Amino acid sequence: MRADAVANDRRSRNARHGPAAPSPSSGAAASEELRIPIKSETDIILARQRGRELAGKAGFSTTDQTLIATSISELARNIVLYAQHGEIGLKQIHHGYEVGIVVTAEDEGPGIPDVGRALQDGYSTSRSLGLGLPGVRRLMDEFEIDSQVGRGTKVTVRKWRR
Repeated sequence: MRADAVANDRRSRNARHGPAAPSPSSGAAASEELRIPIKSETDIILARQRGRELAGKAGFSTTDQTLIATSISELARNIVLYAQHGEIGLKQIHHGYEVGIVVTAEDEGPGIPDVGRALQDGYSTSRSLGLGLPGVRRLMDEFEIDSQVGRGTKVTVRKWRR
């Protein structure tokens, strides 16, 4: 049985910055992507550190560096917990004078049968507080998820420098 789900959330960015900037695939310039394989807690820490470093080099505030690093940590932890292995992609993007960071979490795990439910606060299949994906959605300016049961999950989030 195949379940396709895509959720996009640009409303938080629109409220803070006006209309959403195009994604990198729609014309925004991007730097080279750093790919970090995720299999263990050590990899989660490495991805978090690399994301914080990239955000610092891109001129993000210390607060935004922390938000980006926390989001990376949550996404990477989900990979280890649910799919056992996957990758985190990190890259800096530019759209006009705007600078952003794109974080992509990809795995070939079991997929999420009900993405809408997984994005609700308090929902968890691992007996946690259920703040992972909903928390990441709140911390970042843009959030996209594509999950197919039996094929895996891809989460793409963006943070724009203020």
